[in-house]
Amino acid sequence: MEEKVTKLVEWLQKQVKEAGLNGAIVGISGGIDSAVVAHLIKRAFPENSLGLIMPCKSNPKDQEDALKVVESCGIDYITIDLTETHHALFSQIESKIKEKNQWNEKAARMGDANTRARLRMTTLYAVANNFGYMVVGTDNAAEWHTGYFTKYGDGGVDLVPLIHFTKGEVRKLAKVLGVPNEIIHKAPTAGLWEGQTDEKEMGTTYDMIDKYLKGEEIPDEDRQIIEQMHKRSEHKRRLAAAPPKF
Repeated sequence: MEEKVTKLVEWLQKQVKEAGLNGAIVGISGGIDSAVVAHLIKRAFPENSLGLIMPCKSNPKDQEDALKVVESCGIDYITIDLTETHHALFSQIESKIKEKNQWNEKAARMGDANTRARLRMTTLYAVANNFGYMVVGTDNAAEWHTGYFTKYGDGGVDLVPLIHFTKGEVRKLAKVLGVPNEIIHKAPTAGLWEGQTDEKEMGTTYDMIDKYLKGEEIPDEDRQIIEQMHKRSEHKRRLAAAPPKF
């Protein structure tokens, strides 16, 4: 893993240099994936890396964990609270849809969560533009394969250094990099709503997805869930679809 860390750092440096930019930025959520990326970009660009902490109707514990990540790698950071911004936008959306009598409570909960992810990415790019930084994503192999990310939200980035690493491998990277143990062993969550965890929402576990990606045997129920998620999310891994030229 030490060798892989070195190669990832070199790759990040190469991508930024080829883009003619100055450094890199990442949104730090308090979870393991963003913690690993924060450590990587700090190693790659000691003087030109930045972490953004962006609470938005968030559990305060997530912000505390994000600050522990900042402390563990020494990265410069900015905190921008998006709660009021999100409320101003989403309350307008809710009001206008309800005027049409088309409000769908279940769909709205996901729309609310995705809007938060897209506000964070908008904020990341606004700050990145100021510094001349590339936006670095945090999706790992399991999330990329199943589409467990928001299109044009946390999936809308310049670089995705972790998409060839399973969740288990990300944990190994985290240990090598010096990510705090409590972050490494924290239950993965996107913080979308009270009590939400990745694995509850997906209906399977990261361990099962990791085994599937490695070609190992897993129960049929888990395999079907993973394959359905992959099929449904194919559009997320592509550029916008276009018809053939007529």
